[in-house]
Amino acid sequence: METQLENLGNNTFLCVSKDHTFGTDAIALAHFSAPKRNTVACDLGSGCGIIPMLFCRDGLCKSVTAVEIQKNACEQIEKAVEINGFSHKFNVVNHDLRTLSENELPLYSFDLVTMNPPYKAPGAGITNLTESALIARHEVMCIFDDVTKAAAKLLKFGGRLCVCHRPERLTDVICSMRENGIEPKRIRYLVHTVGKSANLIMVEGKKGASSGVVIEPDMILRNDDGTYTEMALSMYGAYR
Repeated sequence: METQLENLGNNTFLCVSKDHTFGTDAIALAHFSAPKRNTVACDLGSGCGIIPMLFCRDGLCKSVTAVEIQKNACEQIEKAVEINGFSHKFNVVNHDLRTLSENELPLYSFDLVTMNPPYKAPGAGITNLTESALIARHEVMCIFDDVTKAAAKLLKFGGRLCVCHRPERLTDVICSMRENGIEPKRIRYLVHTVGKSANLIMVEGKKGASSGVVIEPDMILRNDDGTYTEMALSMYGAYR
């Protein structure tokens, strides 16, 4: 599989390919998750590893783990980890998130779990995709409830799950979190242009927390003239 290096800024590079690349939603989720320097983080369904790589680029997290079911994607991440010299804090696990156990990861030990999940139900939309694209975009290998169940096993008490999804799936996200002991605490909408409907939702849940959610101001990417907003520039950071 042919790969190329994507410069994320701050002398940090990501390996991307036709099968495993990234979009604005992953960058937005990394920004929304806002880990601290001592955070122990795990990214589920990591793809090319963009979210944990952005954390490392910014000097965040004590350690990061990328869990990915596709072997070729894991190889991409491992190559980038080696290139950037992050082996001391970046772990790659080639495994199905639905069957994670102590054999793969220490359970109930993470401060933060992130995931940019497949958005489409099986059979919805275009399905004549490559296997990698199908797994990334459609719920063929996991449904959203699998994500929250896995996060509940990985997070310590008070740990956070941060996800993004399509706005029409907000009820599914909230209900699944609560059913698995992760209380929704923070919601933010991503809007491409002022006055337009939201393209994406980002939701943070906290394991074992009491009820009460904050709706944050919309993340608006572009001004009326097409230029990036200050919010967007802050989100993209060194990658502009």
